Formats: sequence, structure tokens, C-alpha cells
Amino acid sequence: MQDLWKQLGSPRHLVVFEAAARLQSFTRAAQELNVQQPAVSASIKQLETSLGVVLFRRSHRRITLTNAGNRLFADVTRAFEMLSHSAASIRQFASNDHVTLSASSAFNNYWLMPRIASFQQNHPDIDLRLQSSDREPDLTVETISLAVRLGDGNWSDCEAKLISDEVIYPVAAPRVMAAAVNLRSVPGLLNQRLIHLEEPIRERPSWDQWFREFGITEVTPRSGLRLNDYALVLQAAMAGEGFAFGWHHIVDPLIQQGLLAARPEWTWRTGKGFYLVWSKTRPLTPEAEIVRDWILSARIVE
Repeated sequence: MQDLWKQLGSPRHLVVFEAAARLQSFTRAAQELNVQQPAVSASIKQLETSLGVVLFRRSHRRITLTNAGNRLFADVTRAFEMLSHSAASIRQFASNDHVTLSASSAFNNYWLMPRIASFQQNHPDIDLRLQSSDREPDLTVETISLAVRLGDGNWSDCEAKLISDEVIYPVAAPRVMAAAVNLRSVPGLLNQRLIHLEEPIRERPSWDQWFREFGITEVTPRSGLRLNDYALVLQAAMAGEGFAFGWHHIVDPLIQQGLLAARPEWTWRTGKGFYLVWSKTRPLTPEAEIVRDWILSARIVE
């Protein structure tokens, strides 16, 4: 950062430059910034001297950006927009006027959404915002109230309550399940088309691990569709693209609706679980506590 200010002279110059470039006028920039026009001209001149380039072409009552000016304006605008969004997010979080829940897209789509209508009916004043994420958020620094995390329930920075044990069994579209031949035992799945979940950041169990749990180690599945989001995996399975992992707490309603068929007798209990977590260092708001208690009460009926 010190190198940046050595190149630019002062952060104030960027503010002045952005206003002048956006308004295409030193005079209007001065009015917006509540300074005199010569101060704007001087600040731009100092910025040009520091960078060693001309940023504006000056003519009678008109200024236009040079190529260098256009490049700087694009980058400054993008940086200022990011800062603006960050400040708005922090201010909004500090106001404690909403509850943010971070979870995978599959959890939000298939576990939470079928239940959310009743919650909103009972708590119309709570602004619950769902955030789908492909990573585990840092609850100590991010503006997130609650999150769903897979693990053993022990995290140094989080309180945790179990939503569901991790219970996995094969699922497929009913027509795919019915058409599968030689599926009287687990090895028969090796001859079926499998859908693989390969998330880029979070670690998830694989078909290799599942087969090993049933003593199959000499042959491992390699072919099949590979997707990086479990919601997409379920969509592919329902569309008849093959067999997928079925996490019980997610797929059970889909099985009851006839959208998926399952082989629950081939269940793998990994010893892990899906937990609702929240920060140990930042107390939950009363609204967030209501959301937390509602989610935890919903798990009892499963």
C-alpha cells in the first residue's frame, strides 16, 4: 500500500480524479466535492506528475480522458464500487436488521425451500436471506449469521448443533433404477453410469470411498458424469443421467415424491454430520436465534 501512495501521491487524488472523469468537468467535480476548482486542477496535475502521464486532454471549457485516463478511470471505478458494496454490507450487518444463512445450493433448494413458507408465515417480520456458497464461510469476519457445515461438530471458532448425520446411499431416477440389470448386490453398481460430485473447494466423499466401505477395492469407477455442485448432481439424477450419492436429509423428500428411487439397504454412515454453526465471538441477534431454533426443530421430524 505504501508503494501505491508513492506512485499516486495521495489517496485524495483518486477521489478527485474519479469525480472529474465521471462528470467530465473540473468545475462540476469541485462543486460535488465542495472545494474550489483550482484545487481540483492542482490535484489532477499532481496525479499526472506522479504517474508520468497525461490523464485529461484540456480544451476550452471541456476535458476528455486520454487512453491512460480511461484505463485508470475503469480501475478506479471498479475499486470504488467494491468498497461501496463492502461498506454497505458492513453497515447493513451492523444494523442487525436481517439474518443471513450460508449453505450449499442443494441444502437451500431441497432442504430449506420446502420448509420456508411456514417459517415466513409464522415470522413475517424476520428478513431471512439465503446465501448459496461453494466454500465454508469464516463466521468471525464475514457478515453471516448462520451456516451449514459438514464435519465432526468440533470447530474452535463456532458453536455447532447437529442437523443430520451424514447418511449416504445410491439414488437414481425410478426408470433408471428399474432398468438397471445385475443390481442385486453392490458390485453391480460398477456396471452402471455414475454421477460424480467434485466440488472445487469443499472436500466431499467419493464413489471410490463408498465402494471401499463395502469391501470393493480392486476395481474403482472412473467413467460417468462429473459435476461440481450437488444440486446439479440431483438434477442430473432425476433427469436419468445415472446413479448419484443420496444424502438422506436432502433426498428423502424427493424419494417420497417419486422423483428419485433409492437403495437404502446400501447405506454408508460416514461418522460425520451436517451441523448448523454460528460464531462463538459474535452473539446471535434475537432474530437469528429464532431462525436457529426453527432449523433445529425441523430436523426432529426427519
